[in-house]
Amino acid sequence: MKVDLFDFELPEELIAQTPLEKRSESRLMVLNKDDGGIKHDIFKNVKDYFQPGDCLVLNDTRVLPARLFGTKENTGAKIEVLLLKQLQGDSWETLIKPAKRVKEGTRIVFGDGLLTAMCTGENGHGGRILDFNYEGIFYEILDQLGEMPLPPYIKEQLEDKDRYQTVFAKERGSAAAPTAGLHFTEELLEQLQEKGVHIAFITLHVGLGTFRPVSVDSIEEHEMHAEFYQVSEGTARLLNEVRESGGRIISVGTTSTRTLEAIASANGGRIVAESGWTDIFIFPGYEFKAIDGMITNFHLPKSTLIMLVSALAGRESVLRAYNTAVQEEYRFFSFGDAMLIL
Repeated sequence: MKVDLFDFELPEELIAQTPLEKRSESRLMVLNKDDGGIKHDIFKNVKDYFQPGDCLVLNDTRVLPARLFGTKENTGAKIEVLLLKQLQGDSWETLIKPAKRVKEGTRIVFGDGLLTAMCTGENGHGGRILDFNYEGIFYEILDQLGEMPLPPYIKEQLEDKDRYQTVFAKERGSAAAPTAGLHFTEELLEQLQEKGVHIAFITLHVGLGTFRPVSVDSIEEHEMHAEFYQVSEGTARLLNEVRESGGRIISVGTTSTRTLEAIASANGGRIVAESGWTDIFIFPGYEFKAIDGMITNFHLPKSTLIMLVSALAGRESVLRAYNTAVQEEYRFFSFGDAMLIL
């Protein structure tokens, strides 16, 4: 299957540069995965599409202010570091810009020496292993020095760090936000629960795969970067009970979807409590085992994310919906509008 099959024309002005003032005021496109029918709504009305006994699954990962700006110790050259994954102790997998300036043995200084790092290994695609040195608590220093790692297509400065964080963010470890969750407010979650909708949380820390484009012609050749996930006993039990009682499981975002499908694929369709790493790549032809629908944002052309959505709702229906979104001037990507697929 060719990557070009998932291409579409997207005017640059439709890429949302800033979040809306009110999270739940974004637009909502409702796509029927059976017949491709489209309905337009506002996100705060998403509760109207749920029934008592359904379950909403949210990714409670918390984004680290993982972008650091430092200087090379001996030359003063400017270095940008993006933290991707904690390996062991104070050793991290990172992305470096410009990578050619940082070789093994290079020392980088951040915040007048509040934090330093030594390069101890090199990976492809600008990847470097850094060992950090500091006094105090690493995450407090990170809060002080780091910036939110906004995607490269967002050029505006983010005024409020919390707007690139879901209201239910809890488990620190992501290099990017699970952006479909950004539309929810605490009030909207309460309204869903009052309606009899179950709320379940899983954790998947978004990593390098989010920043890596598909660089092969045939999607079967693309390899996903592994990401850490965790599902608790309580969540596993709830999801299995919902399924057995005839309720629908609606995942929020591609991260929640990939987590549930990775577990269900390995356990005969059941959700079990476990943690580990997944590199599951979902594209058309995949048979879903865990979810009945999903909430997601509008994604990049030719990305693994639009491929996943196409696997659920059909490539032609999804591309038709995306072309409609362009015509109707929906806002795209991380701070953009949402789609509900049922």
